[in-house]
Amino acid sequence: MHETLRRWFADVDRLLRGDATRPELLAREGGLRVDVQQLLYATTALCMIYGLCMGSFSLLKEVPENLAGVSPRLMQLVASTIKTPLLFLLTLLVTLPSLYVLNALVGSRLRLAGLFDLLVAALAVNAVVLASLGPIVAFFSLTTNSHPFIVLLNVAMFTVAGVLGLIFLLQTLHRLTSIDAVQAARNSPQQPKPDEAAAAPPDQTPSEPQQSAAEQDSTDGALDMPPGQALAGQTRLVFRCWIVLFALVGAQMSWVLRPFIGSPDKEFTWFRERQSNFFTGVLTALGRLLFGD
Repeated sequence: MHETLRRWFADVDRLLRGDATRPELLAREGGLRVDVQQLLYATTALCMIYGLCMGSFSLLKEVPENLAGVSPRLMQLVASTIKTPLLFLLTLLVTLPSLYVLNALVGSRLRLAGLFDLLVAALAVNAVVLASLGPIVAFFSLTTNSHPFIVLLNVAMFTVAGVLGLIFLLQTLHRLTSIDAVQAARNSPQQPKPDEAAAAPPDQTPSEPQQSAAEQDSTDGALDMPPGQALAGQTRLVFRCWIVLFALVGAQMSWVLRPFIGSPDKEFTWFRERQSNFFTGVLTALGRLLFGD
């Protein structure tokens, strides 16, 4: 069991520390090299941990005396634990085609398989941040009976984890794109100008200083931009658009799969009726928190 868990979280630890996304490693390996299957297992486990913490609010829920008092509470706990990883996986499936097309538009050479690996890695970062915030959610869930407050607290936690996951995605994608550009320049048939050839030492090629600069980047974290590099304007615009799409899909997917927390004035059900939308729900919760029912 211990060895299985170690395998599941080995790549997660490498992603968090930035060891798997070093520019020199990406260049040497020809892309992001992670065990996608193990990452998916780890992401599922981490999401289930957060779902357990999020659903713990149902333990304080009062139920009618004619029902088995503990059963609805535990059912909501089970439902939240199952539906949280489902939320991430369904959002990934819905948004993967759009990211692939936008990625191709900005000139990246990443193929669908490489892009899927990158998305799974970003989701793993998202999930581990979310799981680390789980104890905070569980603490407030077990110490307050304010349903609107718990709803907004979970929205805030998902937002923090989502932003960090998307930053990781953007920075890693930029590193991969930069490496593609450097390799394309090295493979270019153009010959160096005579004065440049004369200036270069006989035993040194023009590409070696670039390799040396990449090797000096070994202390950068997973969210750091490589020194002297910045995303191009078109790349920033395209991926900002996709990040908005990803956030919208994820938010509405959470609304479709609700309830995750369980309203104290409603009976347990696996899914609510499809009405309104995520943003109306958040505004309603905010209004109830500020002004009461």
